[in-house]
This record gives sequence, structure tokens and C-alpha cells, in this order.
Amino acid sequence: MRKDAKLNCPYYLDNAATTKMSEKCAQVMQNYACEAFYNPSAGYGLAISVAKEMATAKKSLLNKLGAAKGDIIFTGGATESNNLAILGSLRNGNWEYVFSAGEHPSVYNVALHLKQLGFIAHIIPLQVNGQVDYEALEKVLNEKTRLISVMHVSNETGAINDLVKINNLRNKYCPKALFHSDGVQAFCKLLYNLDSIGVDLYSISAHKFHGPKGVGALYVKNKQALKNIIYGGGQEGGLRSGTENMPGIMAMVAACNMAKVKENYEHVKAVRKSFLDVFINEKGVSFIETDSPFIVSVSFTGVNGETLMRVLENEVIVSTGSACSAKYAGNRILQEIGLSVERIKSSIRVSFDTEMSEDEAAQAGGIILHKYQELREKVK
Repeated sequence: MRKDAKLNCPYYLDNAATTKMSEKCAQVMQNYACEAFYNPSAGYGLAISVAKEMATAKKSLLNKLGAAKGDIIFTGGATESNNLAILGSLRNGNWEYVFSAGEHPSVYNVALHLKQLGFIAHIIPLQVNGQVDYEALEKVLNEKTRLISVMHVSNETGAINDLVKINNLRNKYCPKALFHSDGVQAFCKLLYNLDSIGVDLYSISAHKFHGPKGVGALYVKNKQALKNIIYGGGQEGGLRSGTENMPGIMAMVAACNMAKVKENYEHVKAVRKSFLDVFINEKGVSFIETDSPFIVSVSFTGVNGETLMRVLENEVIVSTGSACSAKYAGNRILQEIGLSVERIKSSIRVSFDTEMSEDEAAQAGGIILHKYQELREKVK
């Protein structure tokens, strides 16, 4: 969206990387930083009052997640939540750990680290539609499986994994295993209910839904299943020591409470269609058909995706993939689903938000198409 026409700001289409924090959240942060600034672990009345507000905040998140039972552990973001879920689940013994190949680096790199430490860590391939290969997953599950970690929505393609199906496989082959999902690209964007899905651990990050950076949470169905990976004063039930980031926590919950998930989903679905309709007659443009309307991977034949991104950045901001992987060559996820090297190199990731209108999406798409056609002519 154009934040200020006077400043000629570009259209922003990298919402999977981060979203603009809402003014309401900024006001909440200021209040808890400058007015209700007390440490919730302190013993005097004003601090106890803040601690009670934090407890209410946890209930709000549980309600939004659709979880009647369980706990919320506040963290510094999804990377920490994912690490806590996985490393906090490790146990001595001949256990096995299962991950999808489509995971965010904060899960995938932990899986590789487990392998280096000598743990048995299975990495399950993806299907061409971006979802985890359920048949391959089924083959590795057994009574020794300690943890299954499969993300809810792919941050690269928008593919939505069937968590209910995975939970059913867990219950069939390894009912005592823990089931973790990285829900960063799903929370406050898709309609779902954690109680119906059956996950034990679920990670979220505030800055993906108009909250502040540097704060997130881990849903934990049963705290006894986890061990802490940070040592300190014993905050968050002993699972995440450190003074709680009250300004960030309360702003995150404010953003969560403001999210109108059903209405936003339908709006973004229309925005995505308006954007893609611009390219409908352009033979050189193709995209991956996935379920989430918030993210789409688009390929532009004959043009380098990074070059297109750079040429566009004064008018339309897009990316070539996850911001956490931006320093590395290639795209691991697109490789996993079988795209050719040429198509991967010509791809950009476009991610939408509720603040963009259908007309703005079409205008942004028109700019991208024009720049693409100009570049393609130059490289002929």
C-alpha cells in the first residue's frame, strides 16, 4: 500500500517478511513502556496489576488460537519459539525427530544441528504443491518418534499443510510423540482451531500480523513435556527466563484482538486475484498454485528475479524469498518442490496484506509487468 502519496512510497508486497505495526499497537507499546512500565515479577501492587494484565493477555491469545487448554509462553519471536519447542523436547534415549524439508531456517537448521549432534532426525520431502509428502512422513513414524515438526503455512509458497492429517498419522503410529507446528504465516490470517488440529506446540510472531518485532509466543498444550533452554529467574513457568517484554506482549495481543480473520482472508483473496489477473495473458509469467492467498511465488521467464526485485524497489517492494534466507544463493524450498534452476532464478515472492486494495494490487502488478517486459527486451 502507498503509506503516504506525498512521499511517493512504493507499493509494499513483502508482508511475509514483516508487516507495518499498527498505530494502535504503537500506542499500547508506549503506554507499557512509559506509564505501566513495572516489572510483572515484582511484588508490589502496581507490578502485580501488570502481571494480571499479562495473564489476561495469555487468555486472549489462547482464545484466538482456539485452545481451551494449554499455556502461552512469551518469547522474543518465532525463532526462539521454534527453538524452544524442538530443543526443549529433546530427551536422552534412542528417540527420533521428524521435520519437513519445507521448514523455515529456525526449524530446518535446528534439524541439521540435531543430526550433527548424533540424533536421528528425518527430513521429509515436499510434494510438487509445496505440502509435505504425507506418504513419506507415514513411513518414518514409529514408537521411537519423539517429535514431529511441520509448519502450517509455507513462508515461501503459501502452501498449507494438512495438520489434521498429520495429527491422525501421529495418533496412529506414535501417539506419545509431540506435534509442533510453526504457525507464523497462519496465525491471524487463516481460520482454524488448535483444539481441533491437535498440535502440542505452536509458534507465532507478532510482526507478521501488525504487531511489533522482537516478540512472539509458543503455545504449549502440556508444559511438563518441555524443558527450558534458557536459565535465569524462572519466568514463564520456568520455560523462558528473563523479564517479560510487556510493551511488546501487550502490543502483540492488541494486534491479535484487532484481526478480523474471516473478513481479512476474503479481502486478501480478492487482492491476490486482482494482482494475478494482470499477468493472465503474459506467457512468460507463471505462479505456483497454493491455498493461502497471502503468499504467491511468481516466475518471470528470461529475467533474473533478483534483478527484477532491484529494478522495482522504488515503486514496488517484493522479495526473492524468506528474509531469513536472503543472504544465501538459491531457494531451498523451490528446489524441494522440483522447480528448474532457471525458474528458481526467475522467481520473486509476493505477499499481500489487508491494507492493500484490489485496485492497488492491480496497479502494482501493472508496474511489475511493465518492468519485466522492459528487462526481457534488454536481455534478448
